[in-house]
Amino acid sequence: MLALFALEAFNALGAALAIGLTGLGAAIGMGIGLGKAVDAIGRQPEANNKIRTTLIFGFAFCETIAIYGLLISILLLTV
Repeated sequence: MLALFALEAFNALGAALAIGLTGLGAAIGMGIGLGKAVDAIGRQPEANNKIRTTLIFGFAFCETIAIYGLLISILLLTV
């Protein structure tokens, strides 16, 4: 009985770490990317569209990593 409770607790802890760390990593990556993009647009306003397009693709990849973390946490909780 105690072993089953410990297994469920470790699954919940693993799920929390998975979603927490991937969310933190994605947020840090987005913050750094946005800061660099704003700096680049400030230095070269004529490259605004190209920088914005690249930034949106970067944000999409960061969000994909966060969604993978959510998927892993859901899989850990259903085991």
